[in-house]
Amino acid sequence: MDPVIIAGAGPVGLALALALARQEVPSVVLDEGPGTDEQRAARTVVLREDTAALLERLAGPQLTGAGLHWTGWRSMRRRQVTRDVTFAPPGPVSNGDRTDAYGTPDEPGTADTPAPLHIAQHVLTGALRAAAAREKLIEVATESRLDSVDQEPSGVTAHTRGPRSTWWRGSHLVGCDGPRSTVRKLLDIRFPGRTAVERHAVAALRAELPRPGEALLHRSPPWRTSAPSGGEISARPLPDGVWRLDWLLPPGKDLVTPDLLVTLVRETLAGWNGGTTPAYDLLDTGVHTVHHRLARRWRADRVFLAGDAAHLLGALGTHGLDEGLRDVDNLAWKLALSWHHGPHEALLDSYQTERRAVVAARLRAADQALPLLRGGGGLRSVVPGAARGREALLADGHLGHGAMGAPGSYADSPLQPAPGESETPVATGPGAAVADVRVTAEDGSSVRLRDRLGRGSLLVVLVAPGTGVWERRHWLSAGVMPRLAAAVTALPHTAELLVAENYPGAAAHTVLLIRPDGHLVTAQSGVRPADLYQAAETALGGPAKEQAAANAG
Repeated sequence: MDPVIIAGAGPVGLALALALARQEVPSVVLDEGPGTDEQRAARTVVLREDTAALLERLAGPQLTGAGLHWTGWRSMRRRQVTRDVTFAPPGPVSNGDRTDAYGTPDEPGTADTPAPLHIAQHVLTGALRAAAAREKLIEVATESRLDSVDQEPSGVTAHTRGPRSTWWRGSHLVGCDGPRSTVRKLLDIRFPGRTAVERHAVAALRAELPRPGEALLHRSPPWRTSAPSGGEISARPLPDGVWRLDWLLPPGKDLVTPDLLVTLVRETLAGWNGGTTPAYDLLDTGVHTVHHRLARRWRADRVFLAGDAAHLLGALGTHGLDEGLRDVDNLAWKLALSWHHGPHEALLDSYQTERRAVVAARLRAADQALPLLRGGGGLRSVVPGAARGREALLADGHLGHGAMGAPGSYADSPLQPAPGESETPVATGPGAAVADVRVTAEDGSSVRLRDRLGRGSLLVVLVAPGTGVWERRHWLSAGVMPRLAAAVTALPHTAELLVAENYPGAAAHTVLLIRPDGHLVTAQSGVRPADLYQAAETALGGPAKEQAAANAG
């Protein structure tokens, strides 16, 4: 069987190769460059909890070896609470409106909110490259620029230019080659949207800020006298005392000069330090322009789009890499199942159906919020007393909440079974990402639920309070376990049986069926083998007979 061809060796392309390798699928990654990445301190990425966990599963040791100290960062971001986009500068806000620096640390209901990770993109990409280099199923072809793609019923042929002009044969091809995607252009797929939705001046510097390690966002800084606008300023901590600062620029194409950037840096640091500019070391600068675009199609037969090749977003704290990695998580298990077991057209079609709908909803939410947050009177003039609503909208994007930032749900997916009598409610809705609870595997090991994702298997979790204090040999043969174990063995696809002491909102003897990417298929009350089988069949794209008929047609 031919490997999957992946065009693009950025974080999304490398993560897809690693995700496929984890499911025993070989791939060839076409890299236009020499296999190294430019080190830009001001070019950074933000990862939410779910995408950070995905990368940790795919390349954890390499990420730690690259200096990210992932475990320590995890505990730190839990301590940060909502301060990823918060902290009021020392002293009172000049206009008396506390919400200018919103989301105070003592805000109720935020104590367990994990803050996002913020790292330099070249560090992340380097760690993924190192992980890919250790993987026998991954070949990275450097200095290989794609220039043609041909499809046949049995596979894909791609041609690359470079020192060695080469033809490549693959089972499928995935374009992870960025905003100017060659794959998308070769397929003649339209990429409509909006240009320059926002612009930000960016600087990376080493300095001491009043609250080390805590990211912040200040909405209307009173000290901005010589800056081009009174827009937002955000600061995010990086390792080794480095910070990335962003200044929202006014609409237009005014030149951002070095003198202006130095002025912004000095005024901002002075504003946060009582009027005195502390010592700082300016490492890198730039201008970040945000575009909003969405490809009309994400699949053309055996060719797919993912990451920036399929969508661009980034206004109001939303981040495209998060969505690109969620594309990877959604597509990898579907490609792997098709690679190992033959074409599953309905399953492969669901990639576009699910992911495009989620990203489209994210873009709509940002586009609807932009006039409220960036306009003159905005929401405050429309809804009296709605100042907190303005801040909540912006905080959602930065912290990964709500329509602006939370992981999308596939509740309306064709892979979701219709509600049945056996279905029971839990805190996770059908199609949503499951909670990361501790589970016990059949071999007796105790692990986090997320650690079992991405292996290509369905997961079946029995909620059984008290099993944690029993020896495995007792609970494995007690109660409903024998019947459930038999039902899991009979499912139409490989499934792993796990046991949890508890799950949010779930009663005892609730059975959860979970997709390989961690989204809930159904929660059922008790062991219902026929219902469980039918739900699993739907989650795989439909009954085997229907799949065979579709493939034959």
